[in-house]
Amino acid sequence: MQDFTLYNATVFTGNDVLHGASVRVANGLIQEVCAGGPNDADGIDLRGQWLVPGFVDLQLYGGSDVCLNESPTAETVAHIYQTHLKNGTTSVLPTLYSTSFDITLKAVEAVRIGQKTAPDGVLGLHVEGPYINPEKRGVHSVTHVRPPVDAELDELLEKGREVIRILTVAPEIFHPEQLSRLLEQTRTTPIRLSVGHSNATYQQATAAFNAEIPLATHLYNAMRPFESREPGTVGAIFDHPTVRASIVADGFHCDWASIRVAKRLLNERLFLISDAMFANPPRPSHALEDLVIQYENGRYTNHEGKLAGSAITLLDAVRNGIQYVGLEPDEAFRMASTVPAEIMGLDNTLGKIQAGFVANLVVLTDALAVSEVIANGQFQNRSR
Repeated sequence: MQDFTLYNATVFTGNDVLHGASVRVANGLIQEVCAGGPNDADGIDLRGQWLVPGFVDLQLYGGSDVCLNESPTAETVAHIYQTHLKNGTTSVLPTLYSTSFDITLKAVEAVRIGQKTAPDGVLGLHVEGPYINPEKRGVHSVTHVRPPVDAELDELLEKGREVIRILTVAPEIFHPEQLSRLLEQTRTTPIRLSVGHSNATYQQATAAFNAEIPLATHLYNAMRPFESREPGTVGAIFDHPTVRASIVADGFHCDWASIRVAKRLLNERLFLISDAMFANPPRPSHALEDLVIQYENGRYTNHEGKLAGSAITLLDAVRNGIQYVGLEPDEAFRMASTVPAEIMGLDNTLGKIQAGFVANLVVLTDALAVSEVIANGQFQNRSR
């Protein structure tokens, strides 16, 4: 383990911005955060650069070369992690879009290995679908999108109990007793249910949130929109006091003004995801079963012109939030690190620069380019 001090930094702690501050790291953990710091040969002078908590991405399908659906292996999980680590995402939730039950179980086992190999890097699995509304499936396979079956759900929750961290569902396609049972089953696990790819009315979505579904997946996209006489799923998210929603800030999934409005309404309840199909760099094309997509002009689309995930990293989302949405830098950092760590129940270990937290850190220039990435106290871009 490397022991070092970073000084003369502009530190976002997760709560505050400290100028000219120093952070001491030992044994993979943050030991001390000080308003000043040493000017000695043993420290690393950051020359006023940003030092922020490592980003936590709760929805991303692939790295630069391969996605989890096409190759549900431990090697793919490691590839996804390493791809996004280069751009400051130090913790990931590899994501599986609607697929067969067999592929889902293989992904569970692949991510289980990743959790053991990099426990603060691979946090678990996000299963998006297949229990979603066909009317809001987006590019999800019409073959694999299906109603929930009790036996399949039971097996999924049993085998994925310690691996699945988010399960995105459309609550309106469940029978009431079935949804109640799912809520009861997940209540004693680390699994968070999330409303997504849903055509739920305002009343249906509100009922789901009141029943303690805590999350909503990629706000505005693949969900019943807000209208004057039917506020829809979007209106239910805006109106509910506790539900937290992810959003994709790539310039294609929603207008910058829509993100600005959502931030104003949801405040700390809105967080960033990359939703990356492939990134860093984006793969030119992808064909798997009936999903055939091309990368062009910064985005992935299928033959119908429907968006298919994004081609960004979480750092891109942060930059976009600052440049185009008008977010303050500390607020964008919080939406990409502190809030998602809290959602995962890891607010005592990740997402902040604070004594006792894992030393997952990113050094950024004034232009928000990556200068250094530190994971578990280990420099990723330099030898020291």
